[in-house]
Amino acid sequence: MEIQTMKKLEEEALKKSRTDFTRLGFSLFFMIGVLTFSFLSNGGIPNNMFLAIAALIGAYMAMNIGANDVANNVGPAVGSRAMTMTMAIIIAAIFEASGALIAGGEVVKTIKKGIIDISAFGGNADPFIWAMMAALLAAALWLNLATAMRAPVSTTHSIVGGVMGAGIAAAGFSIVSWATMGKIAASWIISPLLGGVIAALFLYSIKRSIIFKEDKVRAAKTYVPIFVAIMSWAFVTYLTLKGLKKIWPQIVESLNLLPFISMEMSKKPSFTTALIMGAIFGVVVYILVKAKLSQDTQKLQNSKESVNRLFTIPLIFAAALLSFAHGANDVANAIGPLAAINDAIINGGISSKASIPLWVMSVGALGIALGLALYGPKLIKTVGSEITELDQIRAFSIAMAAAITVIIASQLGLPVSSTHIAIGGVFGVGFLREYLHLNDANSTIEEEKEVIKEEKSTLHAYKAELEKLEDKKEKTENEYERIIELYKLIEQEEKIIKSTKKHLKEIKKVEYVKRDAIKKIIAAWVITVPAAALLSAMLFFTIRGVMS
Repeated sequence: MEIQTMKKLEEEALKKSRTDFTRLGFSLFFMIGVLTFSFLSNGGIPNNMFLAIAALIGAYMAMNIGANDVANNVGPAVGSRAMTMTMAIIIAAIFEASGALIAGGEVVKTIKKGIIDISAFGGNADPFIWAMMAALLAAALWLNLATAMRAPVSTTHSIVGGVMGAGIAAAGFSIVSWATMGKIAASWIISPLLGGVIAALFLYSIKRSIIFKEDKVRAAKTYVPIFVAIMSWAFVTYLTLKGLKKIWPQIVESLNLLPFISMEMSKKPSFTTALIMGAIFGVVVYILVKAKLSQDTQKLQNSKESVNRLFTIPLIFAAALLSFAHGANDVANAIGPLAAINDAIINGGISSKASIPLWVMSVGALGIALGLALYGPKLIKTVGSEITELDQIRAFSIAMAAAITVIIASQLGLPVSSTHIAIGGVFGVGFLREYLHLNDANSTIEEEKEVIKEEKSTLHAYKAELEKLEDKKEKTENEYERIIELYKLIEQEEKIIKSTKKHLKEIKKVEYVKRDAIKKIIAAWVITVPAAALLSAMLFFTIRGVMS
């Protein structure tokens, strides 16, 4: 029996090692391919080997973004079983790459979030190039470590920490915009709190309007179209503001070719335009979902599971749209420093914005998709099932929080992280479940407390009677029998009280959010910027020492 067990363990270990080697092989093949392509296609440029190495690091960074950050978009949908892992990876990979290539933009800011002042480099391109390379590699290494620890962290904060650390190493502490860094630190609190509160509010609204009703079918027919329409409004608004802002002039130009449409040309969509577009889509979706539910009423059952299934298709769309917006918005984390290095090497100077060659954008897009496919499942499982148990309604509430929080924050000028919002949403629905459980259990708790009170009173009476009988010097046979009986009754009462107290503790101790997961994730969030900064500074000094 033991020999068979050992054989099975060996087979599993070999299978796992083969899978790990296969993943590593694909990763190395991609990075070496990027290195070779960059070296050969930029052969006539001075320092082209340096650019090729930077491209390799950019590819490594892009894969780490795919492995860590994309889990927030599809994790809740997978955890709720609205999608399989394979389906989620395929959808996310396609839409992440599409978002990066279609809406990633032609120009990127060389310094993310304006956290350091590039004038401090004095126009000297070499230390700037070294700093960008150190920042890119430090952020990628930190993300790799966080993914291995199954801790979803902000890729934006990773690259911000990397740029800050390399900037300080290159030109001192005065190079950093500490006001900007203060806003980023504030997002550690703002993002998860906003995400958690909004997700919990939506979940509670759905429960109150549908799940807690006796006639769930009738309630679902009334309210599901409203919730899905709100979701459509939120996602189209979110996508317009965040996913399409870099190609907005081209979109306006195309729309103006249609009859009866005349839009004012602008560099990016206004909040009002985004809201109107969202509202139009919301109304169309409401009509379609209402009609569909009217036809499918016979198929619906008066149960929570039946209502849950109604949110499956909206969740799939949510995962796709979140992935598209993420690819368009966050590809800059992978290719921003690479584009800056490319621009500095080709032009021999430093600029605040750099054009993005197609090959650089492709490195970011393909790297994110490949990283997700090879290493994403770990974090998808963590987000989807290892923090709290999710169903379609809870996952829907988290997706809603992700879109609405970004919309609110962008208009109020609040710094937020999409990673922190999504994880905050997961925490929010989990803590709401605990709160609702405790409310439901309150009547039971009161009953249990009353039982303990009565049993203690009876126990006290038995003990008083026993003490009185034992104090008597001369006892009758009946009194001896009563003493024995009282000992048994006292033991029985003590067992009842102990058992009831234990049950009471169990009711109060129910935890729908795993505390260990919270501690690990929050610790990773807090140390992301300083860890990436320290690593980046060390790498800068190493690169400078090698190049000098």
